[in-house]
Amino acid sequence: MRILSVVVAIALLPLMACEPLADIAVPADDAVAPVPSFAPADARAQLRGLRIVDRRPGGVPDYARKAFGTAWKDVDANGCNQRDDVLLRDAVPGTTTVQQQGRCPRDVLAGTWVDPYTGKHLLFDDLKEPSQAQAIQIDHVVPLAEAWVSGAHAWPADRREQFANDLAGLLASDGPANASKGSYDPAAWRPRKAYQCSYAAHWVDVKHRWSLAVDASEAAALAEMLQRCPRE
Repeated sequence: MRILSVVVAIALLPLMACEPLADIAVPADDAVAPVPSFAPADARAQLRGLRIVDRRPGGVPDYARKAFGTAWKDVDANGCNQRDDVLLRDAVPGTTTVQQQGRCPRDVLAGTWVDPYTGKHLLFDDLKEPSQAQAIQIDHVVPLAEAWVSGAHAWPADRREQFANDLAGLLASDGPANASKGSYDPAAWRPRKAYQCSYAAHWVDVKHRWSLAVDASEAAALAEMLQRCPRE
């Protein structure tokens, strides 16, 4: 009888594993595309191809955040909005805890992140708690206000909303670092030196893909930071 009980218990293990869990830990790259990488040579070539305009072109209306939409969207129809997608993608692999929330099967509750701008480690155990949620933010690499003056003011509303939710243009970052960056361009704000190559290449990629312009001081700062990249 003891042998039979063990056999039955083993046979039931797959069924038990299928029971739903309230909170589960998953690898950060489980269901979201990884952070894109950018070749410095491509960035240098793309930078040379960007339009150069005045820092504040004439005729541009005043910027309003609502022009880019008012909330994170689920643009890839995976059930989760872009905040959860970015948190999951950018977390240290294997550290995130998620739960089912509405249609989203991977609503991020906790995890560990490394802020790209400062190198600071961010550990959170309850992202539903407002102070923790505010301490890790989703940054638009090219700020919305910068995109506005660089050409987005002339876009239709749906294109601006697509830009605001472009996964490849978003990063999980430290709240205070994101606040210090604000709407500054690379001529006015830079991350730590070790990240400046990646930052400049990422910034150029966003502007290239969305056909946004740069001003002269911005272009000079980007070119300087790209000099930090290893030569290929």
